[in-house]
Amino acid sequence: MFRPRRLLATITAMLALGTVAACGTSAPEQPGAPQGGERIITHAKGQTKVTSNPQRVVVLDTGELDSVLTLGIKPVGTVLPDANKSLQPYLAEKAGNIEIVGTIGSPNLEKIAALQPDLILSNKMRDDQNYEALSKIAPTVFADTVGKTWKQNFLLDAEALGKKAEAQQILDTYQQRAADIGKQVGDPAARKISMLRFIPGDIRLYDKGSFIGTILADAGLGRPENQLVDQTHTKISREQISQADGDMLFYAAYGDTAKQQLTDVVNSVQWTTLGAVRNGKAIEVADDTWFLGIGPMAANLVLDDLQKYLTRQ
Repeated sequence: MFRPRRLLATITAMLALGTVAACGTSAPEQPGAPQGGERIITHAKGQTKVTSNPQRVVVLDTGELDSVLTLGIKPVGTVLPDANKSLQPYLAEKAGNIEIVGTIGSPNLEKIAALQPDLILSNKMRDDQNYEALSKIAPTVFADTVGKTWKQNFLLDAEALGKKAEAQQILDTYQQRAADIGKQVGDPAARKISMLRFIPGDIRLYDKGSFIGTILADAGLGRPENQLVDQTHTKISREQISQADGDMLFYAAYGDTAKQQLTDVVNSVQWTTLGAVRNGKAIEVADDTWFLGIGPMAANLVLDDLQKYLTRQ
């Protein structure tokens, strides 16, 4: 049974004894029958009893933060993408002065317990090993993975918050908007859109099995043949940069180190051989929304950019 208002002293003692050590391998205890004002949420780690109207929510990934803010809820705690990066500006603006409780995949359990949450939202990809510890602090609901499943994750988060109907309306509006933007270019499938991202030490083509891949598909836009695989990304070398060509090329970098990699490639002779570059159709975009966002707010900001760039002469 979950008790959303556990005393911090109890949690601290449990942590010291190792009784909440993250194992992530045993099956979660099945909740009993819901009491008045409670609901049973089925999710990637089993079933969790959640109060009808959670008020103190902690989110442990950018997608979950995007989801709850989209639904008008300000969480009491969240994590940073990594220790050297602040929240994405579009999320920070909405979240305001929010407590930081670690980084993605490395939440600080004591800080989370001190916030006395009544709901924790994350996913197996980031926090599978932390699920048992988190679920001892508060009711915890996990999506399975991230990226291309962002719509399903949004609906799951909304169900846990008691706002699933509202979330479905938001997705329906997004879906119609994406289709309308695609139609503005005539035959969107004939427009081959290439996606390139620089990560420290890596250069990646983003495929159809990614967050950005789903948005381009929702707009009906075509992709180069080598980006039609159902996975998140494909690594390429600098010598293989010609594989990033398309009718339009959108590119971004994650962090300062990757930004320097991007600059080096963009200033190279190889870059000027790309058809998209020669035609003025290679455009740098915000990594924070196009790649790191993975939620409905980010998706609509990407649509804003697509509408601007696709119709630009």
